[in-house]
Amino acid sequence: MDQWTISGHDNFHLPFAQPLVNPNRMATTDTKPYMQKLGRSARQAAKVLAIANTQAKRTAILAAARAIESKATYLVEQNQLDLNRASENGLSPAMVDRLRLDRSRIESIAKGLCQVANLEDPVGTVMAKWDRPNGLQIQRVRTPLGVIGVIYESRPNVTADAGALCLLAGNAVILRGGSDSICSSTAIHQCLVEGLKTAGLPVESVQLVTTTDRSAVGEMLQGLDGNIDVIVPRGGKSLVARVQAECRVPVFAHLEGICHTYVDATSEIAMAVEVVHNAKMRRTGICGATETLLVQQDAAASHLLPILERLRDSGCEVRSDEAIGARFDCIAATQNDWSTEYLDAIISVRLVADVGEAISHIQRYSSGHTEAIISNDAKAVARFMSEIDSAIVMHNASTQFADGGEFGMGAEIGIATGKMHARGPVGVEQLTSFNYRVLGAGQVRPS
Repeated sequence: MDQWTISGHDNFHLPFAQPLVNPNRMATTDTKPYMQKLGRSARQAAKVLAIANTQAKRTAILAAARAIESKATYLVEQNQLDLNRASENGLSPAMVDRLRLDRSRIESIAKGLCQVANLEDPVGTVMAKWDRPNGLQIQRVRTPLGVIGVIYESRPNVTADAGALCLLAGNAVILRGGSDSICSSTAIHQCLVEGLKTAGLPVESVQLVTTTDRSAVGEMLQGLDGNIDVIVPRGGKSLVARVQAECRVPVFAHLEGICHTYVDATSEIAMAVEVVHNAKMRRTGICGATETLLVQQDAAASHLLPILERLRDSGCEVRSDEAIGARFDCIAATQNDWSTEYLDAIISVRLVADVGEAISHIQRYSSGHTEAIISNDAKAVARFMSEIDSAIVMHNASTQFADGGEFGMGAEIGIATGKMHARGPVGVEQLTSFNYRVLGAGQVRPS
């Protein structure tokens, strides 16, 4: 496959007007007809995308990447408007971190789009084929889902990731980001629109909900008169709870990330210290951050203090059970701590007898996202891997690798924690369905 890049296009410019968006500009708009219009437009675009060739889709994604690169300064300016409003509204440091765009993150967004463009186009892929005794040839072939609704909070990069992934998979997408990121998301969305124009694809293929009225989410959950085929929520507990309660179309389930790391006595101390620190502190506001650390009792004397001291020295608040509290100056954990997604520099820590007790704790409190074991005991690792039923299970690696890009998927819309259709990182293949194509030569079924 040819490798597509965004080099050699320094003269690529977009005619953006400033200011790009007023966060309250649609506050008085009647939401229902506006959302229904988005749904109808998306359905029409989906018909075109379903048969669009791979080159056109890649051209659109790469042109969007060039636009994002060339407008980095403008994107930072628009993001600052969101950050200013976040400060006024008292948004938590973790949420501000999710929201922030700097030049490095903007460059990563552009590179992520290039990675998506270099992925294999899944549409039309023959997943399986076989012949029947009567001569019929049967194929199972990947097809687009149709129209996807993505509802997300804070992270403006999701606008680019979701738009590109849905596009490559032949789907139209309606994006509803959080009101806290409306300026950033709108700026990124206009880059995607420029990409679609460059490729000659319908600009309605990727639409952004520009009203901040929360009723827009309700309209999407009702399916926009049958024009949305699936909803992908990416956000906190309150958003997911609303989606689960109100949605009338299929959902790619995404629960909170109550992720665990278990350290046993056979693990290398230096590795355990480094992996746990990265799993918690690399970025505390992402769903793959470890929230609970479980340490085998036999490792308490050797591993516990080096791990906790490294966390404390990095500004992490430690909440622990009584056994650890007797060894290390920390806050006593409550029952609620074991089921809390902190999204902050806070970790709950508990001593457990062995891998069996670690598994029992995880089975009780996990959200089914990502769990890791740090161990050199092959039997313990095998048991952990087979008995933990989370979407992602890791050995001797940071839980922060729970990411579609790190899995080689180019990007992801989110981590699905359900068990139907998609599980784990939702990448381009997970955004397709399939149909059966039966090739005959005049066969009829006997009476």
